[in-house]
Amino acid sequence: MIVTSYNLEKRSKLRNLFEKQKQFICVPFYPDNQQTLFKFAFDFFKKKNISISTLNINLIISKSSGERENLINELNKIEHYAKTEKKITEEHIAKLTNLSENYSISELIDNCLAMNNKKIIHILNENNFSNEDCITIIRTLLNKSKRVLKLSYDYKNNNNIDLTISSAKPPIFWKEKEIVKQQIFKWKPDNIKKLIFKINEIELLIKKNLNNSVNLVTDFLIEQSSPKTNN
Repeated sequence: MIVTSYNLEKRSKLRNLFEKQKQFICVPFYPDNQQTLFKFAFDFFKKKNISISTLNINLIISKSSGERENLINELNKIEHYAKTEKKITEEHIAKLTNLSENYSISELIDNCLAMNNKKIIHILNENNFSNEDCITIIRTLLNKSKRVLKLSYDYKNNNNIDLTISSAKPPIFWKEKEIVKQQIFKWKPDNIKKLIFKINEIELLIKKNLNNSVNLVTDFLIEQSSPKTNN
């Protein structure tokens, strides 16, 4: 039996059942997050003796859609390139990885979370996304939504948007700061939680209806980017 959930509290009946009943065995599995992916990438570069900055490691991770498989593919590209280069720069990363290809998707998701409805429609009209792209779009939306959830909690506690942005971990790149501020203002913690659940549901629906995935994703993004969604 596989159970997908957030962390189970000590008072959880399900947790108590598996912890106290001898006939049951529970093995926890945790999804990758920014910290685990960063450690994986950092250890990779250290083992390969490749010189790269922390900011550039975060850049690679942020564009890997939170998927370890994507990250491994990009790390392998960099490893081969590093045989002739002493240090990997941001320019090298842009050439080696799929960053330019993923830009439209990243821009699409950022504007969805900022509820820039007109911009969303424009990007959707200007791009010809495939059925396969839809999974990347949804996974990118999920990972960026989780970041907004963390930031929205921080902002709720300190009531200082600049402090929230500057103290974010991993750091937010300067190009993203303004749109991330918009996202924080648009989404309250409870509402972004609901969105995360909806994303999981739509991902399952897409996988069951791959041939209709473009329409499903398009409708979902337009709906979520509507200001009334967060009222």
